Amino acid sequence: MKIGLYFGSFNPIHTGHLIIANFIVNNSDVEQVWLVVSPQNPFKTSTVLLNEYERLYLVRLAVEDEPQLRVSDVEFKLPKPSYTIDTLVYLEEKYPQHEFSIIMGSDSFENLDKWKNANVLKKKYPIIVYQRPGHLVDLNVSREHKPLVLQAPLLEISATMIRKNISQGKSIRYLVPEKVREEIEKGGYYK
Repeated sequence: MKIGLYFGSFNPIHTGHLIIANFIVNNSDVEQVWLVVSPQNPFKTSTVLLNEYERLYLVRLAVEDEPQLRVSDVEFKLPKPSYTIDTLVYLEEKYPQHEFSIIMGSDSFENLDKWKNANVLKKKYPIIVYQRPGHLVDLNVSREHKPLVLQAPLLEISATMIRKNISQGKSIRYLVPEKVREEIEKGGYYK
C-alpha cells in the first residue's frame, strides 16, 4: 500500500491539517495518510507543546471515523528529537509491504536541505508538497528529484492562533473538530 506520511507536532490538530490530509489521499496515488505525531521537532522549541500523549489522543479523536487517515506514534519509540530519515528507516523495516512518501508544506520544502540526510530523503522517497502562501515551489528550477506539488485548499488557521484564542478565552469552534474542541475544553489544555 502507498502511504503518505504527514509529520507534525499537531499542537493541536486542526481543520486545516485534516483538509490537507484528505485532499492528498483523494488527489494523489497515496492510499492512506498517516499523521505522524512528533514528540519533539528538531526545528521547534518544546516549551509550548502539550504533552505528546495528549496531542496523540487529540489526533486519534480527529480521525477516528476516517479509514483513509491513520495516526502513528512511531516517533514516540525513537530517540528525540525526531528526524524524518530515522523514522522512515524504522517504518521500512517494520512495514516492508508499504511504500512511503513524505507530505510537507512548501515552507518546509524550502528548508529541506537543512534536514538530516536530506539528499537520501530526496533520492529515495517521493515527496508531496502542498503550496502555502508566500512559499511557492518553482518547478522550473532544475531539480534532480522533483516533488509532486498540489494546490490543496488552505485555510488561514494555525495551531499558534488556536492556542492564543484558548489562552484569551475565545472560541475555537470550527477551527478544530468538535470532539477535539470538547476534549481541549474538558482537559483545560493551552490555558
